[in-house]
Amino acid sequence: MNSTRFGPIVEGTATRFRLYAPDAGHVSVEIDGAAPVAMEKGADGFFTAGVDGLAAGTRYRFRIGEGEGAVAVPDPASRGQAEDADGWSLTPAPVATAVGGVSRPWHEAVIAEVHVGTATPEGTFRALIERLDHYRDAGFTVIELMPVADFPGRRNWGYDGVLLYAPDTAYGTPDDLRALIDAAHERGLGVMLDVVYNHFGPSGNYLPLYAKSFFREDIHTPWGPAIDLENETVRAFFTENAAYWLAEFGFDGLRFDAVHALATAGAETFLREIASACRAVRPDAWLVLENHDNIAGWMTRDDDLFTAQWNDDWHHAFHVLGSGERTGYYAPYGKDVVAAAGRALSEGFVFQGEPYPDDGGHPRGTASTGLAPDAFVSFVQNHDHIGNRPLGDRLAASLAPERLAFLRFVLMLSPAIPLLFQGEEALLPTPFPFFCDFEGELAEAVRKGRRSEFADFFDAHGESFPDPLSEATFFSAKLKAEDMRTPQARAELDAFHRLAEQRRRLVWPLTASPYRGSDLVRTGEALRVAWHYGAGTLVMVLNGGKERVRIDPQTSLPGMPAGASIGGVIHEAEGQLTLDPFAAALWSLAAA
Repeated sequence: MNSTRFGPIVEGTATRFRLYAPDAGHVSVEIDGAAPVAMEKGADGFFTAGVDGLAAGTRYRFRIGEGEGAVAVPDPASRGQAEDADGWSLTPAPVATAVGGVSRPWHEAVIAEVHVGTATPEGTFRALIERLDHYRDAGFTVIELMPVADFPGRRNWGYDGVLLYAPDTAYGTPDDLRALIDAAHERGLGVMLDVVYNHFGPSGNYLPLYAKSFFREDIHTPWGPAIDLENETVRAFFTENAAYWLAEFGFDGLRFDAVHALATAGAETFLREIASACRAVRPDAWLVLENHDNIAGWMTRDDDLFTAQWNDDWHHAFHVLGSGERTGYYAPYGKDVVAAAGRALSEGFVFQGEPYPDDGGHPRGTASTGLAPDAFVSFVQNHDHIGNRPLGDRLAASLAPERLAFLRFVLMLSPAIPLLFQGEEALLPTPFPFFCDFEGELAEAVRKGRRSEFADFFDAHGESFPDPLSEATFFSAKLKAEDMRTPQARAELDAFHRLAEQRRRLVWPLTASPYRGSDLVRTGEALRVAWHYGAGTLVMVLNGGKERVRIDPQTSLPGMPAGASIGGVIHEAEGQLTLDPFAAALWSLAAA
């Protein structure tokens, strides 16, 4: 017996339809071309009905109410749509359990964040299969897909999904997605999926019509009424969804978007339940949080909860160090950026309970010094920090080559898990501006909202500001195979591949062993970080300042063997080093 509560299930020759609609008096299921079938309401608020003899791919939808006032809605747990998110849902075919995937340990993750719609000119799951060899050969071990849950329109970042169980038809069918994951696994690539459980998109969400208990009207978020996580049935809708992606598609892990935005009581219970549900399906699943609250306890390995967290602190500190930008959300990291970078490298979070200026001075974070570096995912860029710039421009379009090389060296050879945004491995300048495909008043509200967010920029640049609703904005973000074949792209891709090989040789043998803690020493604008493991010590020295720095022998380790370096690094007697601006070196020492 299927233990899930949401979405249709096939039982022999019959398809059983289910809809949680506690506020509805009458619900029927309408099969395309046939008369509606009345559904029976249970005490738990679920309506159910069985229909015999339906082939996979049959169109259906629910009708809320009776007569002329009835409203046709898609299944909120649809496994696939015939067209767009507000249209007909499709009955699923029986799916064999797909749990499996690669057996690669987490410390070997080198992640490429990928947006399916722009990673290829075609923008489909099937087209992305043709690019998998590129990611494998470059040195990536994991592909992380931005959200694919069905969203309104033809193009979207994915964070406006409304049918969370249905891969968007713009990208292909559920079987196309399974084929992509299988093809990645055949190449030794793991696949993760970004999922969004803190809100539904602003268009195409019909739940308030018949299931008001999904939301708290008295608690508001940037997206409207908060999802009510005190409600066990509501929590189950999302926990079952997370397990579904692992069980029926074979994803190796999930990234949970902005869990700090879970705004109601029950959020902690929900996160524990969702981790448990995922690990019941696949105990070794990679479960990664985005959480601006910096709660280190979620990544305590003894509790078997979450594997890691995206480390925005790392990004912000190194963005300031490399670019000099100190406005907006970078400001809290600019007062002493070298100290911030050192703490991010050696301890994970920069803010571990200190007052955070952008939050009215309230304390942010908890102590993270005891966590292994691979409890954090680090990045120089990702979809947010590119796409939330006015032009969606990448650092490759503006930052000096030596600074880009320095940032990439530190990212790839420090022991935290590195993530790069699609094309970053070749330092492509292809922009990734915000785009969507809404209509009417909502479209204009989005357009005005983006212009208001960057009012000063828009006033100065006028029509150069990308219209988020324009198809041209979407097309500007698409990667092309020929972009990877230019001499400059090939050179940068070769440099990235060398870093990936150095990570395999120098970092992985140590990070496979138990973590023992770190040491940090600062000399002027330079840092020396030593990460201690059971198998040995990994040491990195780096100078993100404007002046050459000599590192005293007492702050270096003796007997430095050959390792890796970038920029001007002069090896002197007795382990002394001189580092030019934006130079760095790394080496490893075996345990005695």
